Amino acid sequence: MAREIVCERRLSLSLAFILEVFPVMQNFHHWRIKLYIHFLLWNWGLYIHFLLWNWGLYIHFLLWNWGTAQKTLLQCPMDATASGTSSISFHNIADPPIPPMVNLPVAAFERQTRHCFGDLKPGEFPLAANPSIVLHVLTACHLDPQDLAKLEACLPASTYLFLDDKNWQPADFAPDPKLSITELAALDMCQKRAIFRPMKDLQRQELKRRCGGSWKLVLSFLLAGEACCRREKPQAIAGPGHSIVVTSSGAVYSFGSNSSGQLGHGNTKEESRPQLIRSLQGIRIIQAAAGAGRSMLISDAGQVYTFGKDSFGEVEYGSQGSKLITIPLIVESLKGIFAVQVAIGNFFTAVLSREGRVYTISWGNEGKLGHHTEPNDLDAHPLLGALENVPVVQIAAGYCYLLALAFQPDGMSVYSVGCGLGGKLGHGTRTDEKYPRLIEHFQQLRLQPMVVAAGAWHAAVVGRDGRVCTWGWGRYGCLGHGNEDCESVPKVIDSLGNLKAVHVATGDYTTFIVTDTGDVYSFGCGESASLGHNPDADPQGNNMHANVLSPALVTSLKEVNERFVQISLTNSIYWNAHTFALTESGKLYAFGAGDKGQLGVELSANQTERGCPEQVELDLS
Repeated sequence: MAREIVCERRLSLSLAFILEVFPVMQNFHHWRIKLYIHFLLWNWGLYIHFLLWNWGLYIHFLLWNWGTAQKTLLQCPMDATASGTSSISFHNIADPPIPPMVNLPVAAFERQTRHCFGDLKPGEFPLAANPSIVLHVLTACHLDPQDLAKLEACLPASTYLFLDDKNWQPADFAPDPKLSITELAALDMCQKRAIFRPMKDLQRQELKRRCGGSWKLVLSFLLAGEACCRREKPQAIAGPGHSIVVTSSGAVYSFGSNSSGQLGHGNTKEESRPQLIRSLQGIRIIQAAAGAGRSMLISDAGQVYTFGKDSFGEVEYGSQGSKLITIPLIVESLKGIFAVQVAIGNFFTAVLSREGRVYTISWGNEGKLGHHTEPNDLDAHPLLGALENVPVVQIAAGYCYLLALAFQPDGMSVYSVGCGLGGKLGHGTRTDEKYPRLIEHFQQLRLQPMVVAAGAWHAAVVGRDGRVCTWGWGRYGCLGHGNEDCESVPKVIDSLGNLKAVHVATGDYTTFIVTDTGDVYSFGCGESASLGHNPDADPQGNNMHANVLSPALVTSLKEVNERFVQISLTNSIYWNAHTFALTESGKLYAFGAGDKGQLGVELSANQTERGCPEQVELDLS
């Protein structure tokens, strides 16, 4: 009986703590975030239902067996009589029959004093009795790192967890006695990320140090990478003459040109329909990249596979690499690196590790990429300079240059390195950069970059506020500013108005933007019908080949009546371009050049391109 009294008292006080935390959360600025918290404690018959909803707080409690619960609730500032606010509406739900129970006395709870040791003295807070309740509040409701930081700033410094292993049964890891409850929640959410889970303790601590010394910052770093790279999500890659598709389960399909074995089927036969790469059976692929005559894949174990021409330069030159690899093989020089993204540029390849380090392969002579190597050097070298101690969440490769989206405690930033022709490095000049250099103009625009894209000769960024910036060579109107002028620093596309972008893709003088409503806009070069504009507007079919100087809604995709989440287009100056559009439901649509079967759809006799999007018979979900 004494044990039950102690347990009931501990649970009651834990509930009081939760009731005290949530009024603090009312100070958050993210009022439109819906928080749904649902606890069901079968052992005690306690049902709590919280709903924070657009400035309104809706609470419904069914408290069984607690004679003193009313007294506790009256002390809570969320009570209408105590706070002076209007009374709260409740669901009209009939209470279930409650069996008669004997109310047990519970010591009064002193709100001004909090301790976490839980030695059962009056006025102390025995959080160690059941810490998983509070942790569930912070983790199961998908609070982002900014919310956790604001909550921690509002809570008293004494709200820390001092726990021993025997009292932490529900957790998947041993708690750090120095962690605040919000830090512990952030670490718990990091544990659920696929690339974080297998890391050893020393690797985790090193990542924590690189991110700024906080698990909340580590969580922000991981979430940023997932958002901009579609990591572990379905994706379609429109390569130069061939295509790679990754399903949600990690299976890989390829089709199109196969002269160098870049489809990975063990032969050089061209395919006009998606074919499964069977040699990858049992391996889950999370990211893919396609270059001229070759393909690269990354598994969930961080291994990099490559197939096609054994070259890191443009296949058309024919001066590098003569060996053909027709099935996916692990890149030996990258075995010691847990890779999460790969980007294929012209004459070089870049690899991003899970710790946020960037490695480059080939095209490093004269120090153009921060290290001195020969053009045929196939070993991976870390990118030196400003990014050595700054974690990177995304990389994008264009024609002889590289962009890196870097994570820092005060926000995101973009670095560029390589060839500066056309002003595509974004520094206000057209000179080359041998080492990564910060693009400072985003600070003047008050824009925090969230996604980067590198076209052959121009680049683009989506900001946290949904604005889109472009810079570089403006030929054919690929910058979207209504002209063909070059821009040597990032410039906001004003014609987008109040549209909020979430994704951007760039190719050879073409640009696509996806908005938060799932609509798609395109502009730039109209060759190969790769912009997707409806040819029905012109009976002669000239409309689908016209250049577009400002963002225009792709009406042919709008008519599909689907929400689009990703666009991929050919990023090579030597191939006719084609485009993929992926919907939220996993449907894939293709249009543009299809002379090599790269669209994955049948074309009529003598037809080499398709102006209207057509669904590829492949379910990526």
